[in-house]
Amino acid sequence: MSKIIIAIDGYSSCGKSTTAKAVAARMGYAYIDTGAMYRAVSLYFHQNHITYSNPKEVAAALEKLHVSFNFNEKTGRNETCLNGLNVEEEIRKMYISNMVSEVSTIVEVRRAMVAQQQRMGRKRGVVMDGRDIGTKVFPDAEVKVFMTADTFIRAKRRQVELLEKGELVNLDDIVRNLEKRDHIDSTRAESPLSQAADAVLLDTSFMMIDEQVEWVIELADRRIAELHRKGHFAANKTAARQA
Repeated sequence: MSKIIIAIDGYSSCGKSTTAKAVAARMGYAYIDTGAMYRAVSLYFHQNHITYSNPKEVAAALEKLHVSFNFNEKTGRNETCLNGLNVEEEIRKMYISNMVSEVSTIVEVRRAMVAQQQRMGRKRGVVMDGRDIGTKVFPDAEVKVFMTADTFIRAKRRQVELLEKGELVNLDDIVRNLEKRDHIDSTRAESPLSQAADAVLLDTSFMMIDEQVEWVIELADRRIAELHRKGHFAANKTAARQA
């Protein structure tokens, strides 16, 4: 079966990652959590006291860190590793949430992570979620989805996630964190959060995860069928053989 790239962009706590993971599993695709990559960089900068405003210091740090994903057979989940160490739980904590948007605005960081992400998705058959997948990382993605949801609903979802991990955070603090991140993500100079012109908007405020997954899969199935009708995959195979 011919495979495509599915790009899911949008705001924090809209269900992007959970939906993307489930879609990838159902379709037999690889899942790449780009948000986790930026969180891992934030953790490294925090642990090593990196000065964000110092380009040389940032560049040196980026050369020393490597982000990868390992599949945990016990949990059935991909887990984020920083220089070979499992940091999945640590990068989901609130103090990293308070840092990650600022770290993500650093030009050198975004360029380094985008280059890694493009290498990961070169062979297609990938579901990737983040802030700039459809606009910057894979502007040629066959399916692009832009997720949004009511801020208060997003904050409640985030609070539940944190509680499940034993972290109690005031709802007002989460709302402020989300609003701050939304502003930083949408106004940064390098690869700002924005809906690609050809992305389909999905408001998840009143949707269950299963509904979101089905919605994306149906969209992908329609797109794959359309590409088959147009002979897109056959043309790609011919070009590959000639190359």
